[in-house]
Amino acid sequence: MSTCLLVHGAWHDGRCWERTAPLLEAAGHRVFRPSLTGYGDTAHLLGPEVGLDTHVEDVVRLIKDEDLTDVILVGHSYAGLVISSAANEVPERVAHLVYLDAMVPEHGETAVDAQPATQWLIDAAASSDTPWRIPPLPELPPPLGLFGVTDPADQEWLRGMLSDHPVRCLQQPACLDNPALRQVPRTHIHCTGVTPEGIVRRPVPAVQPNGTPARVRELPTGHDCMITMPVELSELLLDLAG
Repeated sequence: MSTCLLVHGAWHDGRCWERTAPLLEAAGHRVFRPSLTGYGDTAHLLGPEVGLDTHVEDVVRLIKDEDLTDVILVGHSYAGLVISSAANEVPERVAHLVYLDAMVPEHGETAVDAQPATQWLIDAAASSDTPWRIPPLPELPPPLGLFGVTDPADQEWLRGMLSDHPVRCLQQPACLDNPALRQVPRTHIHCTGVTPEGIVRRPVPAVQPNGTPARVRELPTGHDCMITMPVELSELLLDLAG
């Protein structure tokens, strides 16, 4: 039995994993899918002081409080920064890092460094009445949809969980200075459906930090693959779980 800790991206909350988590649990694995501070059941805590460090602390605290080991730590989108910095603090407890269509930072990089298109979100917020918060991205015409979700019923469900994202999350740097972090294996799962203009994915280096060949998997769907292809995603994660 493995432990999977699924970390949602910007604007979402832990409910986005509702279709994927039961499939992992049915195969005998423990699954945690928390909502980060400012989302879901902690939406009332959203404020300008919430940043990347806040969300890293959320994940590290959960791992320690639950005494989790051999964790498969999955980060979707923005949460690629979260899981990287969290694993930097407790590398001995993390068995695998999974970057799910995610930002993949180097030490000291922010979300803007990892995905430059996020700068226009910060700029747009700066000219608003609430410069510290960024509203969810708008629904786009098919095939882009809402975070890659195009089914009307699924869009309605997703829309009900989306909330604003603090600017501070995109401006604080990731910390990856623990040498032990380099030994943690990584897998990159890319969603290869239509991508909005301006979004550029960094190439995955051929060799992982631990010296082994890169592991890259693909899902032919939009960004929120945990909603659009939960079965296929769970199969990839189960393969990692062993």
